[in-house]
Amino acid sequence: MTQKTKTKLKPLLDRVIAQRLESEETVKGGIIIPDSAKKKQEMAKIIAIGPGKVGDNNELIKMPVTLGDVILMDKYAGQEITIDDQEYIIVKSDDIIAIVE
Repeated sequence: MTQKTKTKLKPLLDRVIAQRLESEETVKGGIIIPDSAKKKQEMAKIIAIGPGKVGDNNELIKMPVTLGDVILMDKYAGQEITIDDQEYIIVKSDDIIAIVE
């Protein structure tokens, strides 16, 4: 179930393309934290899904997530990319820890 995105990215096999969710930051005392020092959010929204991977018996293993799901992923998972000033992350389904409801 591959979904076409406005970024023209099409994930292969058991990968998904997601956008990290912005985390709210409250700074007390007027301290400004530079972007390079901020913690990356491990939650992201899925914007495209690959078809799945082929198992040992040559059957397609369906993806455990659907388009629009908010996921929790491993901290250092995925490949970050920037296209048209938008940041995306490509993650394998094995690196998805949970679906946030």
